[in-house]
Amino acid sequence: MRGCFFLKSIRIASSISSSSLQPNLTRFITITNNNNNGFIDLVKTPDLFARSHSSAHRDRRQTCLASSSSSSSSSSCSGAMRVVAAAAAEAEDERVARRFWNKCRRESAVTMYTPFVVCLASGTLEMETFRNYLAQDVHFLAAFAQAYELAEECADDDDAKVVICELRKAVAMELKMHDSFMKDWGFDPEAETTSNSATKKYVDFLLATASGKVEGGKAPVKIATPFEKTKVAAYTLGAMTPCMRLYAFLGKELQALVDPDDISHPFRRWIDNYSSDDFEASAQKTEDLLDKLSVSLTGEELGVIEKLYQQAMKLEIEFFSAQPITQKTVVPLSRMHDNAQKLFIFSDFDLTCTVHDSSAILAEVAILTAQKVSQDSGDNLTSKRSSADLRMIWDSLSKQYAEEYEQCLQSALPSVKEEEFNYNGLCEALVLVSDFEKRANSRVVESGVLKGISLEDIKRAGEHLKLQDGCLGFFQNIVKNEKLGANVHLLSYCWCGDLIRSSFSSGGLDTVNIHANELNYEDSISTGTIVNMMESPRDKFQAFEEILKKKNDGSSLSVYIGDSVGDLLCLLESDIGIVIGSSLSLRRLASHFGVSFVPLFSGLVKRQKEFAASDGTTWKAPSGVLYTVSTWAEIHSFILGFENH
Repeated sequence: MRGCFFLKSIRIASSISSSSLQPNLTRFITITNNNNNGFIDLVKTPDLFARSHSSAHRDRRQTCLASSSSSSSSSSCSGAMRVVAAAAAEAEDERVARRFWNKCRRESAVTMYTPFVVCLASGTLEMETFRNYLAQDVHFLAAFAQAYELAEECADDDDAKVVICELRKAVAMELKMHDSFMKDWGFDPEAETTSNSATKKYVDFLLATASGKVEGGKAPVKIATPFEKTKVAAYTLGAMTPCMRLYAFLGKELQALVDPDDISHPFRRWIDNYSSDDFEASAQKTEDLLDKLSVSLTGEELGVIEKLYQQAMKLEIEFFSAQPITQKTVVPLSRMHDNAQKLFIFSDFDLTCTVHDSSAILAEVAILTAQKVSQDSGDNLTSKRSSADLRMIWDSLSKQYAEEYEQCLQSALPSVKEEEFNYNGLCEALVLVSDFEKRANSRVVESGVLKGISLEDIKRAGEHLKLQDGCLGFFQNIVKNEKLGANVHLLSYCWCGDLIRSSFSSGGLDTVNIHANELNYEDSISTGTIVNMMESPRDKFQAFEEILKKKNDGSSLSVYIGDSVGDLLCLLESDIGIVIGSSLSLRRLASHFGVSFVPLFSGLVKRQKEFAASDGTTWKAPSGVLYTVSTWAEIHSFILGFENH
């Protein structure tokens, strides 16, 4: 089982009436009567169970919102998590600039995890690196001001011209600020510097766009008519807006990590400038102007602007990544990892890797198998009844699970919330959860609801199982990185390991080690029974320990990625425990036993300070501390860095 996630998946299955079955499910599974093999044909879908039934996503969204409303300490969400929360809250916002920014939250996370930004936030960035950055930024800002000037010439609206003129003046002020930074830190602002390749690439892109040579367009834009000029102005703002919004975002995130009473942070002025209300106002003006200039554009032209926006975000990442870092940094992990240590990457599967819980998928396959049998049997009353009975069974399982799960969780909580981390108390509580999960699994087997599913249909479902954005790419890059030599293991409560293997094999990940339960088959048809190998938090932890003992004949570094109560022991015992998304039940239970949740980015900034103050660092997290992220982009950036994205 999967704690509260099994409850959600059962509710999904049991809530589907016969009248709604066809329109809701044929997007995932198409029943074909003329299939000679007798299989259920599976088709890829982008949105299985993405509507009101997706309570797992509601749970995650509530976690993000609740966390972001708290302090910036261990209970708060990371900056990238707040971007995700904002994206959900503004899903229906048709503003062009905001929509494009929300689509680039992966790039914003990648930028935040670059060595330059982490070192800058920690205050440990070497001054020579910062001087080089300022010099490169001066080259870029000069081009930025020139692009504003070209956009002002193209704008066919007096109000727009006034706004662009104001923004151009703000860039001039920013250049003066850079001169001031240089003098205050003992640098010569008149010293000759040349643009590095990343700066030149960004400058060339920006000025080419402002001149009408649009990347992503069919041909250079002819600047002749007023409409064509306005279009070029819109394209130019589309290429400039990402820089403004990204810097405002970084400024706010870094400011949240700086003690307001600490005046010793060497880059405080830089952080204060980009987190200021004035800079936010300039970023907002740029976005408002982009929205205004885009009103009259066609869908195709808006598509060009979106491509320009995305390209600018990528160039921003390259710009930050190109800054020469000679000091040791905690990111990316792959760069600082000692090859003498064996690296183990562990991950949960359901709702950590997947968008939807695998039990929901198996339930749908079972229901549709029964429906297909009913259709093939014509007017056979027994077959029809068996299909209806299957739905009633799921409904009964759902009701019983809902009642007992909350009772189990409540009984597992201590009467008084622990002030300090109480590992033994948490282990005792998880024994109750483990017993409950095993009883619930037994009821599923006894019900026979999984009986009759073909192995072929399960594999097809696995091939089209939708994974979290960035998950597949992360594992693909981990596996192909031979120098890193990581051991990759998936530990899952999933009832059917074949579903997971099929899902990962379809992405070329046959070498990933899968540890899950298995269905029993007779002639490739499920008997409805489960070979139970991983039913509880304790089962996962035992597998975790055995893998480390068996594979490790020296020192090792373990990373565990999970999202539910079942992952708690593995998360806490790994060197780096990363909670992605997180369910409310996980936070509720863990926090009652003194577990702290720290946004990964702020944790890395703290580690960088410690790293700079010593000869090295150990990655064993403090007792009872788990790191939190909202996306796989954060995990990818932390472990592998930008170059492998």
